[in-house]
Amino acid sequence: MNKFNKHHLMDVKEVCEYVKIKHKLFKPEEELFCEEIGDGNINYIFKVTSMQSGKSVVIKQADKFLRSSGRPLDLNRNRIEAEVLQLQRKYAKPFVPEVYSYDDVMCAMVMEDISAYHNLRDELFNGEIYQHFPLQIAQFLAACLLNTSDLVMPRDEKKYLMQKYVNVELCDISEDLVFTEPYNNYRHRNVVPSAMQEFVEHNLYQNELLIGEAAKLRDRFMNVSQALIHGDLHTGSIFVNQDGLKVIDPEFAFYGPMGYDIGNVIGNLVFPLVVRKKCNEQSNKFIEWLVLCISQVYDLVKAELSSRYDKLVTLDLYHNEKFKRDKMNEIMADSIGYAGTEIIRRSIGDTKVRELYTIKNTDQLVDVEKTLIIIGSNLIMNRFKIQDGKVLIENIMSQL
Repeated sequence: MNKFNKHHLMDVKEVCEYVKIKHKLFKPEEELFCEEIGDGNINYIFKVTSMQSGKSVVIKQADKFLRSSGRPLDLNRNRIEAEVLQLQRKYAKPFVPEVYSYDDVMCAMVMEDISAYHNLRDELFNGEIYQHFPLQIAQFLAACLLNTSDLVMPRDEKKYLMQKYVNVELCDISEDLVFTEPYNNYRHRNVVPSAMQEFVEHNLYQNELLIGEAAKLRDRFMNVSQALIHGDLHTGSIFVNQDGLKVIDPEFAFYGPMGYDIGNVIGNLVFPLVVRKKCNEQSNKFIEWLVLCISQVYDLVKAELSSRYDKLVTLDLYHNEKFKRDKMNEIMADSIGYAGTEIIRRSIGDTKVRELYTIKNTDQLVDVEKTLIIIGSNLIMNRFKIQDGKVLIENIMSQL
């Protein structure tokens, strides 16, 4: 009996057998080396390399349980990720790795090895500069978001995809971790230093104005089905080199507000900026680029959306200047708001970013996290007033 006819979590030895027997990607006589390279909380990622040819592929497998907590989770998430990557590659090919196949028995995806690219969060942590990043991430976002919206996509096709990608369990995680627990610690999972308890109580848990605005953003996240969004587009899901970028890990994908993906990118660029400014690890060249990068991401996303709108939208009704202007303003206001929710949740939630975990001085950590909460709150509260990158970066830098 073929051992791969029933789902089970593979080890590195089995993965080598799997790619030969199930997918025939390597010759039977080839010697393969496999290593588990995943560092996330959810799935298992293996890299397989031929010792003869040097050819390599990546296998991403979903287990029945989260690898971090052991919480049961629907295996369907890996199918969603494979299909979304294929769809995103259709619209933004240079920026998405190729998926070779998906196995719905083993819940395993075989895909292009992107080892030539580096994790953007790590690269920013190390002060690396990528001049092409703002334009390329803007091109990726505009292409994927507009093409999967019913501004462009046929209505019946969009409705079919909405049904197909109702990502219940992973949306539930976001609805709690991003939009609920940072403002109401009802599960007692927030990670707040004792020196910050009073600050968090006053500025988050008891801040009725902020809670009201965060609730609106939560409501839009749950009910505004504008486009097929990545759903977790932080800098750890973006890989870069000096030639380009690749976006991976859309397992949280579903039909939601376009601004959520845009805001996640912007919000995660704020962490290395604040940490470097506050911890006196200042490289003027890197900080200057990062400030420009945040401003450019906003402006270039807006410009790319507008330009592609004019080329791709065919319905005469939508070629109305007021409608287009209001739509663009709505998307970008959402983007600013969701940048704020992302900054807050990654500052006090139990999924903090690497930049914070590396701060060993407690006083510095408290200062950084307070600053991030203030920045995030200001973005949420002022999201309708910020309409270009210059005002966005002024809003952020005013707290530093």
